Amino acid sequence: MEKFDVVVVGGGAGGISCAWNAAKCGLKTLLIEKNIHLGGLITSGLVIPVMKLNSLGINVEFYNELISAAKSQNACITYEDGNSGWFNPELMKSVFDEMLSSVGCKVLFNSEISHVQRKNDKFFVNVNSNMLSIHIETSYLVDGTGDGKIFEKLNLEFLKDNEEKQSISLRFLMANVDRKKFADWILDFDKNRNVTTACEVEGQLHFSTACTWDKNANWALSPLFAQAVSDGVLKPSDTAYFQVFTVPYADGCVAFNCPRLLPSEGESSLVEPIYAVSELLIEGRKRINRIANFCKKYLKGFENAYVSNISDMLGVRESRRVKGKRIFSVNDIISGEKPENVALASDYPIDVHSDKKDCSELSFTKHVWYLPVESLISADYDNLFVVGRCLSAEFKAQAAVRTQMNCFSMGEAVAKYIFATEKAPENQVLQ
Repeated sequence: MEKFDVVVVGGGAGGISCAWNAAKCGLKTLLIEKNIHLGGLITSGLVIPVMKLNSLGINVEFYNELISAAKSQNACITYEDGNSGWFNPELMKSVFDEMLSSVGCKVLFNSEISHVQRKNDKFFVNVNSNMLSIHIETSYLVDGTGDGKIFEKLNLEFLKDNEEKQSISLRFLMANVDRKKFADWILDFDKNRNVTTACEVEGQLHFSTACTWDKNANWALSPLFAQAVSDGVLKPSDTAYFQVFTVPYADGCVAFNCPRLLPSEGESSLVEPIYAVSELLIEGRKRINRIANFCKKYLKGFENAYVSNISDMLGVRESRRVKGKRIFSVNDIISGEKPENVALASDYPIDVHSDKKDCSELSFTKHVWYLPVESLISADYDNLFVVGRCLSAEFKAQAAVRTQMNCFSMGEAVAKYIFATEKAPENQVLQ
């Protein structure tokens, strides 16, 4: 049986950051990932760019190192608005590998947890990896699965304060887009340019634009979507959410933040629950084909484009949330009160992508708020942690804290807390 100080399960944004920071602090660390590469929604989910926010420089060491490493490999750019998190999802796979290797963190790919138990303040984890069963002992266990799977295996409590479901995305890429032709056209077509941007970065032309069901914004592309529905090219559901970004160092490649899928669409009376996610994936790929055809027919510069990549995972915003020592609340966001033990600072708004047709509830906070470390610590065990979207938070509060930049900071906060716990006398870390 191999022994570790820290075992992190799940190599998404929070898990990678936690493992990197823990290993950098000198803790013997293992990161277990079910896929064959790291990155989670950044790489497998094609969720780019990272949403820009004001973190006040709190727990951003990993993110800053990530940007430096990515730029050295031509895997990201800094956009004109100062957002440095415009990643190339394919190139980021090797960036994450090299970062973890540089600090001596071990990684197990293609591996999943089959059993977890706790004895004498230690966790004993059974891992299925490459048809082998591995037994591991660890002093600290971190759930970065995005769905609280470790908490589930330990039969711990989840929060149930809202039955509303948020929409899911299945992102994709199109290649062979004439960027200049599209950029020139969209800048002329969108006279207000309130949702359209374009700039040149390191000799590359980059742009972004959007169109959704939200009636509170002036979407220049709305008439084209309406025409496409009338022409039978799109279905009304295809027009719910449309957002595109260029991909760094991938000439002619454009990333799509769509189509938008509602969990209820995979849970009709004709579909057994076990098939619900599969039905969403099937429906998502149908919508991708229709959206791609729309782009080729109605958008200048897309005439010869084609779908080059479809996400390997659904972009899930919220599934379930664990119960921690403290439940992060909307009042915590509104008050902006700084807790004694800060995991992160952010000014990202409450962004609920509702399962109702009228798109989303977006409540701008207009000020910085703070997440307490206690929302990342299990209510039952002091050496069990959570990072990522399934943290201990109210439904609406989670909608503000779930973004990738915040997840990076969560992972860093947990790793630093564990290191401080190891170095400090018992019960002196949290007062």
